[in-house]
Parts: sequence; structure tokens; C-alpha cells
Amino acid sequence: MKRIPWDILLAFLAGLGIGLVYAWMINPLQVTDATPAALRADFKDHYRSAIAAAYAATGNLPRAQARISLLNDPNPIEALNAQAQRMLASGNSFQMADQVVALARVLEDDSVEAAPTAVPATEIANNIETAFTATIPPPSPDATLVLTETPPSAETQPVLSTSTARPTQTPIPTAGAPFTLTSQDEICDANLPDGLLQVIVLNSNRRQMPGMEIDLTWEGGEEHFFTGLKPELGNGYADSIMTPDVAYTVQLAVGSDIATGLTPPTCQTESGENYFGGIKLTFQRP
Repeated sequence: MKRIPWDILLAFLAGLGIGLVYAWMINPLQVTDATPAALRADFKDHYRSAIAAAYAATGNLPRAQARISLLNDPNPIEALNAQAQRMLASGNSFQMADQVVALARVLEDDSVEAAPTAVPATEIANNIETAFTATIPPPSPDATLVLTETPPSAETQPVLSTSTARPTQTPIPTAGAPFTLTSQDEICDANLPDGLLQVIVLNSNRRQMPGMEIDLTWEGGEEHFFTGLKPELGNGYADSIMTPDVAYTVQLAVGSDIATGLTPPTCQTESGENYFGGIKLTFQRP
């Protein structure tokens, strides 16, 4: 029977122990100059929340864009919207989720807006001068220049300057509703729950907006719910259940047109049975 080489085994264990002590305690690995892209997923969420809070306090969009780009997200806007949905679903502060949504909204608006190219004033002046010169042919070199004196007349008398009216302050127009109610439809679908109220919120580019608070009120009660909690139905989708014979009022918390007198409609199946349908509202930013 072959003996176990205890001396080699003990030497191996001793070397392993010394290596672990050196690597963990004496000279541990120190990560320096790491980018935010190397952070764990939950730490990236904290990083985005901090960027959103800083933007809400300072309004410095270029700095927020530079910080967000350090995460190397394939689509920073979708990453912010998805984080806001996770924050609302996990019961985090609505203010923090609203800051994240606000930053995503500003980044989205900034990316789709294309400012028209301005023509420099000097170029316009040059074009006018060129066109004017082209319409008047140059004089012939053989032409004789004749100077004539125009007698003074009443038409050529100097005109006295009149006093110019002083500028007056232009009243600032009252801002309209941020969101308008673009459609209100009654839905009769036996496959949907009775009295289902569906709300869709779109931005000015008709893209759905998550994290939008919706105020649902009725006589003696109210309810608040948010878009984006059912991403499989759309980032700007939200729903609630209405009770028959109760009139409801719907408005976005940030300000919008008000939908009043909403009650579940009465519908019929193909067999003639009655059931309560639903209502679908669509709000859009002008």
C-alpha cells in the first residue's frame, strides 16, 4: 500500500494559506480609475438616481448627458424609463422616480429635436447684393456721364422726424394645459374586466411616457395610479376598475384636460347578455 505524501500535502496547504493571507490582507487588489460602466446593476441604478437628482437641482443638461454616457448603456433613455418602473413597482419614493423619468424625458426631447440650420446674416446680405448687381447691367465704357441738378420741390423737402412710440410691456400669455385629451372611447370587449378604465399618456412625438401620475376621483373618494407598471401593455399605459353607476373624473397630476362624467357603458354579448364595458382615454402633450 502506497503512503500518502503528507509532507507534500502540508507544504501545498501552507503555500495556499500564505498566498491567501498575502492577497487578502497584506496586499489586497485595489481597483482604481474604474468607470461607472463596471458597476453592478443595482449600483448603476443608484448612479442614475444621483444624476437625475443633480439635474433636478441644477438643470445642467450637458453635464447630465456626460455622466449618463459613462454607463455605456445601449439606450440610456430606455434604461432610465425601466429604472423608474422598477422604482415605482418596488415602492420607492415617487419623487425620486419622477426625477428619473424627468431626466429621460429631457434626454428624449433633446435627441429628437432638430434645430433648423440658421443662415448667417452675412451670407444673406451677400446673396441680396449679388442678385441686385446681377439685375442691373454695368454701364458701357463709352457712355458719357451727365450730371443734372434737380430743382427743389415740396416733395424733396426734408421731412421732420416724428416721435417714436415708446415700447410697452407685452403681457405674457397664460400657459395652456400641458396635456390634451385627444381621444375618449367606449370599449365593449367581453374578454376585458368589467368597468376597465384604460389611460395612455403620449409625449409630443406620440411616444408613451412612463411614471405619469393619474388622478381618478369620484364623489367621496379618489385614487392615484401611474403609467408604466404594465410594460407588456406599453410604457405609457395604466388602468383601473370603475364601479357601475358611479361618475368618475380623470386628470393627469401634472396638469391636463379633465375627463368628467365617466361611467362604465352597458354592452351586450352576441348572445344578448348585458355586461359593463370600459373606457379608454388618451392624453398627449401638444
